[in-house]
Order: sequence, then C-alpha cells, then structure tokens
Amino acid sequence: MPERSAFLEELRRYYALWHAFDHTYEAWAKARGLSLNELTVLEVLCESTGDCTQKKICEEWLLPKQTVNMILKGFVEKGYVALRPMERDKRSKALCLTAAGRAYAGAVLSELQEVELYAAKRMGLARMRRMNEDCEEFVALFKEAGGQQEHEANA
Repeated sequence: MPERSAFLEELRRYYALWHAFDHTYEAWAKARGLSLNELTVLEVLCESTGDCTQKKICEEWLLPKQTVNMILKGFVEKGYVALRPMERDKRSKALCLTAAGRAYAGAVLSELQEVELYAAKRMGLARMRRMNEDCEEFVALFKEAGGQQEHEANA
C-alpha cells in the first residue's frame, strides 16, 4: 500500500483542483457580469422542478441566506425572477423565472454548457464517466469515514 505521504500529496492535488474549478467558474461568470453565487442561483432556478424557495437554495448549495437574498433581490429588480405565494404555506414565497429571466438564463447557461461540453468531449465519454464515478466513490467513502455532518445524517 502506498505511503501516507503519497496519499497526502494526492489530497493536496485534489484541493488545488477543487479550488481551480471554483476559480475557473468564477472567472467565467465574472466575464459575464455575474458572481459564481449568482451563476449558481441562476442555474438552480433554471433547473428547478416544483417549488423553489430561498431556503431550499441555501440548504442545498450551502450558501448564506443573506447572499441568496441579495442575489434574488437583484434578479427581481432586473425582472428575471418573480415571487409567488406557495399553495401549502402562504408565508413562504416560491421563486420562478420570468420570461425575461428564462431568456437571460437560457443565454448564459447555454454558453456555459457549450464550454463544458467542449471540455467533456475533448476528455471523452469514458473519462468523464470515470471522473464522475471516482468523485461519487470519494464522497461515499468520505461519508463512511465520518465526514457526513450531523444535520445531514438526521435529514
């Protein structure tokens, strides 16, 4: 079995790549006048099925409530997002993209998808699948070793 130092070196490489992913997407978003968090919220709204709420975005993406609130206020001001009372809880508001929001999100996210598809196609389908399978396994093993947070375990 490889030495502990070899595993630690690979973990450092993993951390560097994780940060490189964040920086790459952040730079891509910034070049289009968005923050990474705005891009994330836009994608969540676009991909959402059923009721999407600020609370759901915060919990699923581990984003601060104040950050998501400011992003949504900006999207509402730009006419990209509308709020509607939810059927089962009138105090909560469901978020939905307006026609202008769908057009904007569609343009931004289709451009992003083309860049991602370029990279994926250059890697090849087999390597993309292997990368995803390896990431899934790492997450499962991390949780198995005690990396799952208490609030997730009780959910």
